[in-house]
Amino acid sequence: MENPLQLKSLNHISLVCRSLERTVDFYQKVLGFVPVRRPGSFDFEGAWLFNNGIGIHLLQAEDPHQMPAAGGINPKDNHISFQCESMATVEKKLEEMEIEYVKSRVEEGGIYVDQIFFHDPDGLMIEVCNCDILPVIPLDGGAPVLQCSRMNCNLKHHVQQQQHPTTVTL
Repeated sequence: MENPLQLKSLNHISLVCRSLERTVDFYQKVLGFVPVRRPGSFDFEGAWLFNNGIGIHLLQAEDPHQMPAAGGINPKDNHISFQCESMATVEKKLEEMEIEYVKSRVEEGGIYVDQIFFHDPDGLMIEVCNCDILPVIPLDGGAPVLQCSRMNCNLKHHVQQQQHPTTVTL
């Protein structure tokens, strides 16, 4: 398949938030993101977070009161999605944190994908799923595409590899 812009990967998503502090806290405690350094030349309030091969850039809203209120949890609304190791663990943790969520299940060719949807503090819909069990098959009949979980692209794995490099003897 042609790659006209020669893209390599998604670098980050950028989200405007009502309260930078509250949203950073949510992404750290609920989703496990780690704050990372952002350029000091920025003249606006924000924070950069990273984990699982994903960057999230948070921007403090200039007028937080003008941001739209969150509606109900609707799996068909705009959302970002994360794959997880255990849906049961996700559900248990959300219940412990008293975060409202909606569960859904999708079936394709005998494969069942479980999904859990909830909002971040600013109303952004978040999905957590076990979607990596569903093959990503190009419509042109090409070979299945590898997903992130199969490439070990989480921050902890990367840091461990840097601290304890593997030696290969040929």
